[in-house]
Amino acid sequence: MRVWDVAAGYLNRQSLLGEHRELHGLRSILVYGKTGYSRHPETLRWVGFRSGLAQRHEALVAEMELRGYIHRSPVSELRPRPRWPTVYITAPWGQIALLKSKYVRKERGRIPLPRNAQELRAHHKYSVMARDPETYRSIGRRISRMRNGTETAALAEDLVAVLRQTPHRNRVVDVLEHMWGHVSDAATADERRDARRDAAGLLEATRRVALRVKEPYLTTSTALSELAVFVTRRQSDAGA
Repeated sequence: MRVWDVAAGYLNRQSLLGEHRELHGLRSILVYGKTGYSRHPETLRWVGFRSGLAQRHEALVAEMELRGYIHRSPVSELRPRPRWPTVYITAPWGQIALLKSKYVRKERGRIPLPRNAQELRAHHKYSVMARDPETYRSIGRRISRMRNGTETAALAEDLVAVLRQTPHRNRVVDVLEHMWGHVSDAATADERRDARRDAAGLLEATRRVALRVKEPYLTTSTALSELAVFVTRRQSDAGA
């Protein structure tokens, strides 16, 4: 049993669907007291953190839907500021290493597994900017001073923590407009109309065009899926 902490975009199809299935099994143990795997370390670290588990579920769903899967098993416990475990079974940079070993001569994820701190930063750019642009700039300064792999491992852990934060709506919209700028010239009239409608339309149009034209900077961005968690949630809240 494993719930990964790294961005869902790094997972291949088998790992993505497998984590979704195991997350539901873990949640059943936490909610209904089922005994299977109740003492497993992965289960124990999520005790008291069902809101964080629910948000991880939403991140998986966003990535699944980006890849064309239809999702029909929602969970509750979503909170504006979810609580997350403070421990890992395997630290995030170690999880990247595990995925590299699992994917030898196998299908890879949507986002290539990063080889260094620079690639980590590039993959997470828009996700971090949606939380705090200064954090993104400080990461660039931090990388320029790095000398060893230990510092890369620390950065990977910090990026997981950043993506667990709930971004402010205005920053999300700013980032989506920046992302749209990469692909707007290739958009159809219908896609441009959708992009003008609201934040959800802007994200959907950006995703559609980016995948169609295989825009390299966006198709390897964590934001292409994970920001949907916050855009769709706010659209739903607005209509409630």
